[in-house]
Amino acid sequence: MDAKSDLLIPEAILLRKGARKAAEIPEHIRNGLQAGQIESVNLTEWLAVDHVFLFQKVTHEWGMDAETIEIMEQLKQMNEHRIMKIIPAIGMQWLNLLNRLPIYERTNLFRSIAEHRSDSVRCWAAYIIGLDSGLNLTEKLEHIRPFAADHHFGVREIAWMAVRESISAELSLALQQLIPWSVDPDPLIRRFAIESIRPRGVWAKHIQELKENPTMALPLLDAVKSDAHKYVQDSVSNWLNDAGKTNPEWVRQVCATWIQQSDTKHTLRIITRAKRSLT
Repeated sequence: MDAKSDLLIPEAILLRKGARKAAEIPEHIRNGLQAGQIESVNLTEWLAVDHVFLFQKVTHEWGMDAETIEIMEQLKQMNEHRIMKIIPAIGMQWLNLLNRLPIYERTNLFRSIAEHRSDSVRCWAAYIIGLDSGLNLTEKLEHIRPFAADHHFGVREIAWMAVRESISAELSLALQQLIPWSVDPDPLIRRFAIESIRPRGVWAKHIQELKENPTMALPLLDAVKSDAHKYVQDSVSNWLNDAGKTNPEWVRQVCATWIQQSDTKHTLRIITRAKRSLT
């Protein structure tokens, strides 16, 4: 199967800005998204994808109708449209299917999912990793790294969500292993290091230990206190904003220390956004 087959996609489609509302998505764009032929270009498109329909299209394209007929029935019976429920559900179904295959077939099939032209399909691959109980935390972080650095915003978000439960379960180990990520040359990797351990996060369960003791994450936060990339800056400031909900004085102290240690426009932007909810 060729997960990255070349398609002649008009430049106007590739460079589109994307509709502001789901109802405004043109039919040919919606069809392309649902066929797995194009990527979504904004949150509206990303949320509009019917993952069950896409799963059926992809598996049919790969000649897997027989292997997935029961999976399709289960997915349809779920009648689930919330994206943070259906993506993990499909990821688990793929994982169960993969585990029944010989190693060679399993490797090739996972690669086809992980390298698919559709960002939505690559999201499934991230959850296959996150849900795999046969992988330890170190292995999950190693395997999730390409998705943390994916060019698509949706895949990057799903990447940290997919391993967040594992990170929370072994928080001390995770914080230690993510320190090199926080100083990585790639800003997408640095951003993952911070976003994956936000005390509250978005569309994710809170990490109670970090809500109560945010100092645990200070080695990672210190490494990016003056990061030049706004993508990383936003994550750091959001992390501190999370912490400020339960430890406002701690956030004030960290911000005061940072501006003394690194009086740069980058640090100033971070601490200004970090204190936006403090009174």
